[in-house]
Amino acid sequence: MSNKFRLGILGSGKGSNFVAIADAIAAGQIPAEAAIVLSDVETAGILAHASERKIPAQFIPPGKFRTKLEEEAEHAVVEALRAAQVDLIVLAGFMRVLKGEFLRAFEGRIVNVHPSLLPSFPGLEAWKQALDHGVKVAGCTVHFVDAGVDSGAIIGQQTVPVLDYDVPESLHARIHAAEHELYPKCVAAIARGEISVQGRRVIWKKN
Repeated sequence: MSNKFRLGILGSGKGSNFVAIADAIAAGQIPAEAAIVLSDVETAGILAHASERKIPAQFIPPGKFRTKLEEEAEHAVVEALRAAQVDLIVLAGFMRVLKGEFLRAFEGRIVNVHPSLLPSFPGLEAWKQALDHGVKVAGCTVHFVDAGVDSGAIIGQQTVPVLDYDVPESLHARIHAAEHELYPKCVAAIARGEISVQGRRVIWKKN
């Protein structure tokens, strides 16, 4: 195994945040390597992107539940990540809630990106929630994952203005672009050991 900081990446969809992170690794901006990519969707674009980059990629059938992994599936994901000796789990559009065994196995080592300025608008379609609420500033948040819904300690945030002519699709597109900037920066800081957690506060070390 390499001595590099190793990422295990989970995704359910197209994988654009994975691509942003993989490109940042290739550009030398993140001192890490993508060790494995796992998906609960057999046809997910993230698996194709991983294969193109010669990164081990695997589909793990999720089981009968719609919003979480079946117990056997969760165990399989945990074992695959352990076998890959990952240091950090990066959720890149993974659409299932992670439960007990997974959270215990990688406590404090799971990160996610959410398309709102948490704690505002947790849950699904956060950009639509923000637009419906009439906020003037939206954005995205990278946070540690805990047992709650989008409730873990906040690592970083990036703002996006809400424009008068915005529709959900246009706002979502700009938030998505912000995610592609913020997520690699946060993962890089973790890989470099530049952040620490004090209660609910995440402290970035000064250079």
